[in-house]
Amino acid sequence: MTASAHWRKSSHSGANEGECVKVADLDEGIGVRDSKNPGAGHLALTRQGFAALLTHMTSQP
Repeated sequence: MTASAHWRKSSHSGANEGECVKVADLDEGIGVRDSKNPGAGHLALTRQGFAALLTHMTSQP
C-alpha cells in the first residue's frame, strides 16, 4: 500500500535538495518518486526492474 509506504531519500540525490529522488518498498515492488512533488504519483517497478535500472544507471559515465 502506497499511503503507508516509508519513503526515503536516495543516497544519490543532490545534497542541495534540488534534485531529490525518494524510494520506497511497496507491496508491488519498489516505488520511485520526486520528493519535490510527492502528490504527482510514483513509478512502481518490480524488484528485478529496479535492480536492472540501478545496474544501468551505475554503468553510465
